[in-house]
Amino acid sequence: MSVLRLPLDVHDPQTRRHVERVFSAAFAVRRAVQRDARTRLAAYRGAHHERAVAGPAAVRDRLGLTLPGLERAAYRHLDGAPHLRRHVTKALVMHGADGVWQAVHRHLFPDATGRRHGPPRVGDWWSFHTIPGRARSHTRPRKWETFRLVGSLGGHRAAFDRGGRLWQPRRMPAVTATGGGRAVRSWWDHDGPFAIVLTGTGCRDLVLPVRLPQGPARTPVLEHYLADPGCWHKIDLVRHRDPGALGGWRYEARLMILGPGYTSQSTAARRAAAAGLSRRGGVDVNVSNLAVVSILTTGVAADGLRATCVARSGPDADRLAAERLRQRRRNRALQRSRRAANPHQYQLSARQQHRADRRRAAGLPPVTVTTPTGPRIATAAGVPVQAYRRDQLSAGYRRLRAQTAADGAARTRAGRTRAQTVAATIVATHGAELVIEAADLRAWVARWGRGLHAFTPGMLVAALRHETSKVAALGGGAGLVRAGTRHTAWTQHCLCGTRTPKQLRHRRHHCTTCGLAGGRDLMAALVGAHTVLTEPGAPGSARIDWPAARTTLAVYGVDVINERLQGAVTESSGHHRPHQRTCVGARRPPRSPGHDGRGRRARRTTATVPPTTPDETHTGTAPERRDAHPDCFNTNNCLRNRP
Repeated sequence: MSVLRLPLDVHDPQTRRHVERVFSAAFAVRRAVQRDARTRLAAYRGAHHERAVAGPAAVRDRLGLTLPGLERAAYRHLDGAPHLRRHVTKALVMHGADGVWQAVHRHLFPDATGRRHGPPRVGDWWSFHTIPGRARSHTRPRKWETFRLVGSLGGHRAAFDRGGRLWQPRRMPAVTATGGGRAVRSWWDHDGPFAIVLTGTGCRDLVLPVRLPQGPARTPVLEHYLADPGCWHKIDLVRHRDPGALGGWRYEARLMILGPGYTSQSTAARRAAAAGLSRRGGVDVNVSNLAVVSILTTGVAADGLRATCVARSGPDADRLAAERLRQRRRNRALQRSRRAANPHQYQLSARQQHRADRRRAAGLPPVTVTTPTGPRIATAAGVPVQAYRRDQLSAGYRRLRAQTAADGAARTRAGRTRAQTVAATIVATHGAELVIEAADLRAWVARWGRGLHAFTPGMLVAALRHETSKVAALGGGAGLVRAGTRHTAWTQHCLCGTRTPKQLRHRRHHCTTCGLAGGRDLMAALVGAHTVLTEPGAPGSARIDWPAARTTLAVYGVDVINERLQGAVTESSGHHRPHQRTCVGARRPPRSPGHDGRGRRARRTTATVPPTTPDETHTGTAPERRDAHPDCFNTNNCLRNRP
């Protein structure tokens, strides 16, 4: 199965209210089912004796902790609230109950690793994003009880054709049921523009126009997903927080088809070429970079030894610093707004309290403090007297919080795209047979939280695992294999077999036995390329094939290996477009001699301006601890000028 995202146009106020009511009704039923599930789980945990005598399965059946039991609970809630029946159907609430059962199932039964999830929580309105639809019946031609996609690709192109290309207006027009160029009564006969339709409720039909992705590169994707209506399987209605959209929400439909996803010809050719590479490589990942070294498994060639290092570049670090500064400013603005809206929940700061005491001693009237800057009023145990969720929030606070969340989601999507690009480049160069250390990246967060956020090694490893699995499916190797670190210790060994202990601060490798010298990470990846597993799928069975490692050292020689590792190809994990902003504190240059860089007219003066020294500007010879860049107009606030 594969999924295609279809943006929906809900600019019409009446349609937008209808969609919001559908989400509100689905959320009300889902929340009620979640509360029922938590109550039943509490009763299940308290029935110790009954579970010991009758068995856990009998207790779950009696309490209704089963999929049919939660579905019946959803039906009862819907029948008990007839006003909700005007906007949702029983099929919709049934699939909402199925989602609740998945959380209950993860809590009751352990997974493959023996772990269980905590008890399911009652979700809030802002985290409710998806209304799952019901799959259509492929044996009956007209059996689709929830959201369904109507229309045809040819009808959509004919309705929005301009000179032989697809052109859709900024606001999509309303869609009416048409068939053969005339109006019809049933949506089953509609062959015009695409639309998502919800029927069977007590209200009018919900019709949402679909906006197809435009551009020549999107044409084969649309042909793959939309040309054959027989493979359409399911539609889910999804919403996302978007401060720039009408109503604050952006809506889309996720179409699931019975078939593989779209793969372009260039991607298929690249993966086929990677599958034909007879190479084996090692991957060493840490907080700040990712090193890959591979060797030929058959024969010897001039480029038999390849090395690649993925790290952040200088502009990426500047951009990350700018994003962090922007986030700190937003956090301060959010904190000020919360304090101003809830002044009785915060204490006065030491400075504000000193000022109040001074005025009281002088006999002056007290001054009302609108924004106290002290700590929050809490109990002796440090628990706030009033929970944060009960605070009064202004409309500006909600808009800024939504914008922050939208920017964070956009950065995450961009990071995933960049990770996929880097992973595709690595697999095309080194093949799909790669070995990586079985390290738990989650344990690194406690020590290198900011570093992980800057480099995102977990995202790169996940993209590399996905790309290697695609190439391995074509017969191009075993994919990304995890090897245990207890018996291998890549960073503590040389290719000749000599153990060279290093501390974490030592980033260079130098072997006094064979003379190999280079970066610690690249040398560890080269040792990892000679790691084998005696038991497939068991990281603890990993061992280093020292005879093969010494053979590689003898074939290529110390000088060639040192040269290849020193000249490793460097890939950037950041943005691939040129950097525009040179520093965080930089402002626009003066527009004219009569204006300063802040948009204000400069003050006229006849005094002679003394010449500036090199330490005061970025021109000339910069100090040794500073990095000169002439585009910065704010010397004091520039991050590059700080020690």
